[in-house]
Formats: sequence, structure tokens, C-alpha cells
Amino acid sequence: PALRSVLTALDSPTAVREARTPVLSTLTGPFEPELPLPVHVLDDITASDGPPRTRLTGWRFLIRDGDRTVAAAEAMLTADGWAFSHFSEGPYVSSAELALGEAESLPSAYQPRLLSIPELYMVTLWLHGDLTADGAEGGLGSGDLLVPLAPAPPGIAAHRAHRATDLLPVLTHRLTRVPLLGSPA
Repeated sequence: PALRSVLTALDSPTAVREARTPVLSTLTGPFEPELPLPVHVLDDITASDGPPRTRLTGWRFLIRDGDRTVAAAEAMLTADGWAFSHFSEGPYVSSAELALGEAESLPSAYQPRLLSIPELYMVTLWLHGDLTADGAEGGLGSGDLLVPLAPAPPGIAAHRAHRATDLLPVLTHRLTRVPLLGSPA
């Protein structure tokens, strides 16, 4: 259903022309959606009541025009089911494509997903270790990898795979407020 909503949007001259993506509005296509990735959000990573929880918010497809990726399209879950949300372009599109290519060279196979961490304005390629898992469900596993997409927050290397169990404490530390010297705790 998410793919159908994106295909309908791509077939709509109005949706493509009115998209806030200059590349899509100047190309004639045909456009092909590929590499469907479930988009999960990691909310409140500083919560101490158990492991971080993720929730599915959409599906993102890379949009190709011939032999190059030109944009992304996202579908979101609504009360009526999956609906086209928006087209986008920019650094995350090319960064996701690069990270997916690099993930193919890893010695183990993973299920690719996207993980958004709004508190840090950060998106990662989430490489889930359970290949049989439903991409729309599940939380971070101990063997999962996170690959920050560019632009990554300062001090966090983009396109470098990190074990989720190693990266999450670093991210949590970035969000923990430290009292200033001389201020009440």
C-alpha cells in the first residue's frame, strides 16, 4: 500500500510539478521508486525505563531517473492506511544511497531500515540483524548496526557503522544536561 501511494504520486503531473524538489520538477522521468526502507523514530533516548523504543512512521523510497537517484518519496501511515507524504532531495538522499552501498560490503547480511532521532536532528541507516523480522516492527537488537547519514551531528562520523549498543550511550550523553559550574544542580 505504501508503494502504491508513491506510484500514484509519481504518476500525477501535479504532485511532481508542485513538489518542493527542483530536480523532480525539471526532469521528465519515467521515475522508478526502489529500495523501500521502513522509517522508524527513536523517541526519548534518555528515558531510563528500559531499552529505547522505536515506532514505525513511514516508508521511504529512493526515486531513480534512469541510472541515477534524484530524490526520495515518503509514505506515512494515516487513519485510512498508507498515504503519500512528500518528495525530498538533498544530502540525506545521496547519503542513504552511499550507506546502503557500503552496507552491501559488510561480512554479515542485515535488514536495512532508517532510524530518525529527532532529538539530535539525526538520521541513521539501521542495519537490523534479524533478516526474517517484519521491517515494520521490532526494536534495536544487540547485534544491530547504526550508520549515521550525512550530515551527522558534530563529533559523530557519518557513514561509519557503529554497534547500536555502543552508539546509543554516546547519543544519550549528548542529550544529558550537565549543570554549569556555580549553578544549582
